[in-house]
Amino acid sequence: MAAQQASAVHADGPSPGVKLLAKLGNGAIAGVTGVSIIFPLDMVKTRLQNQKPINGRLPYSGGIDCFRQIVAKEGVRGLYRGLVPNLAGVTPEKAIKLAVNDIMRGALAQHAGTKPEKLPVVYGALAGASAGLCQVIATNPMEIVKIQMQVAATNPVAVSSAAGGAATAAVGGAPRVTAMGIVRELGLRGLYKGTAATLLRDVPFSLLFFPLQALFAQRIHEGVQGGHGKPSTLCVLAGSTVAGVFAAAAVTPADVVKTRLQSSSQPSPPYRNMADCARRIMQTEGPRAFFKGTVPRCLTTAPLFGIALMMYDLQQKVLGW
Repeated sequence: MAAQQASAVHADGPSPGVKLLAKLGNGAIAGVTGVSIIFPLDMVKTRLQNQKPINGRLPYSGGIDCFRQIVAKEGVRGLYRGLVPNLAGVTPEKAIKLAVNDIMRGALAQHAGTKPEKLPVVYGALAGASAGLCQVIATNPMEIVKIQMQVAATNPVAVSSAAGGAATAAVGGAPRVTAMGIVRELGLRGLYKGTAATLLRDVPFSLLFFPLQALFAQRIHEGVQGGHGKPSTLCVLAGSTVAGVFAAAAVTPADVVKTRLQSSSQPSPPYRNMADCARRIMQTEGPRAFFKGTVPRCLTTAPLFGIALMMYDLQQKVLGW
């Protein structure tokens, strides 16, 4: 009897708890890999979205000019400002996002009597939205620290509401922003500033991205390999990248508002809330301002999720799941 039970457990594979931990670990590794590769583009995107006119002119004329100025004024290291805290935050964020989506897709596929890769679009959107909702727990603190570090060089004095506070450390007479300084300055409540805008960005993004990713990966798989079996890792990479472009472009207005709310360089008077921020952007800069940084955002988000989903899929296949 004991031998039969052991055999049954082995046949069923790892326990649900072990699978969950493995999926979280796979998601974390996938996220760290993707973020490390595309971080300079994310820096450019944030600077473009946060720039405001100085004497009637914007500091950057476009993505290439922004990249050039960062390197010229801050060196190559300036492109990676805020990478370490971002990696610390993206580990749980991507772990939660990818694992929740995977688990929800599996559960919904079982409910619908189909395979996860052939899940109906509506169910795929539900799984993605669930993942986006859950990830905000980790996303918001990580994003606000990253953004304040990325824009610090453009506003080195007022890093947060209390200039010259714990968020800065003097280096050669100039203030240097530190991640732990920002965390201490903001406190727990401050780390969740702009949560509504983050939800408005991340839930619709995931709702669009994950079903589109599954659809595109399957279509590419059918076109290249005849549709037999699961999509290959390269099909997952291609499908995820294309889906990332559509989803990232669609939620750029919410990302602009979120970036402004979470930035250390607030206007006078500061934005009161998400609606006030959106209204003032429309009044002072026009509707085009809501799409600032769209191209860098697509160039950032699409390969990030392409690489992350590819790494996640590869790890799942190595584990035989």
